[in-house]
Amino acid sequence: MQLFGCKYMSIQSVAQIFFYKTVQRQPATSNSPHFSFKKYLKNILRNQIVALIFAANRFRIKSNDMRRDIFQAIADPTRRAIITLIAVQAMTPNVIADNFHTTRQSVSKHLRILTECQLVKQEQKGREIYYSLEVEKMKEIDKWIDQFRKIWETRFNQLDKVLSTIKKQKK
Repeated sequence: MQLFGCKYMSIQSVAQIFFYKTVQRQPATSNSPHFSFKKYLKNILRNQIVALIFAANRFRIKSNDMRRDIFQAIADPTRRAIITLIAVQAMTPNVIADNFHTTRQSVSKHLRILTECQLVKQEQKGREIYYSLEVEKMKEIDKWIDQFRKIWETRFNQLDKVLSTIKKQKK
């Protein structure tokens, strides 16, 4: 997340920056008859809480707006294996987890990432959640890869022609 010119920040650091830049006020001097240290601390605490709430809401809004990259999702071999499994039929997370030597929580994390990328859709049937492949999203990936497939096929065809001419010249 980029906020206040920094790329990665924790919620607490964003809250501190917000607090110090916008909310903090100078107290009355301790010599003043209206100065109350208790009220001063109470105001600081309230302002810090407001700043923390602001930062937490800011992070939540950003994380919901952002979508994961499809290619980062399919870069992981476990996620590719999950896609291969659910391409045949819809499965529950427990059934998917039985096919791997990892925990159920790990498989759930992979499924969450695939769902965020919209490669996998979930469907509630009674108590169970079934995950199935989102075919349209896979077609988008195939379309993108197809342009490179055509380039490489023409290059391989050109290489075949060169190799066959070299073979003919040697004979």
